[in-house]
Amino acid sequence: MNTEEFLRLIEKQRSCPQTLPKALQGMWYEKQGDWNKAHEIVQNASDADSAWVHAYLHRKEGDLKNANFWYRRSGQPEFSGELSQEWEQITSVLLKKVNASHEC
Repeated sequence: MNTEEFLRLIEKQRSCPQTLPKALQGMWYEKQGDWNKAHEIVQNASDADSAWVHAYLHRKEGDLKNANFWYRRSGQPEFSGELSQEWEQITSVLLKKVNASHEC
């Protein structure tokens, strides 16, 4: 699945597939406008991808100090572009990981 297909799925389906990794679930709910649900999903996850989404969410919220903490924890650099560009970048990388894990 690519980013465009992921976006179409978000538009068609209200609930997020539970088979997606937590980080992608967070991006799903954030795109639907449910920042709180997205944050709830990633805040207690211990993986680097969820930390990256957590950083993005706090950047969107305007809490840059907290965002910077989560960027460091994720191993990703702070993003300086538009939030929409960051959403696309994170989602694209996460989808590539999912696709790679399903290849034989």
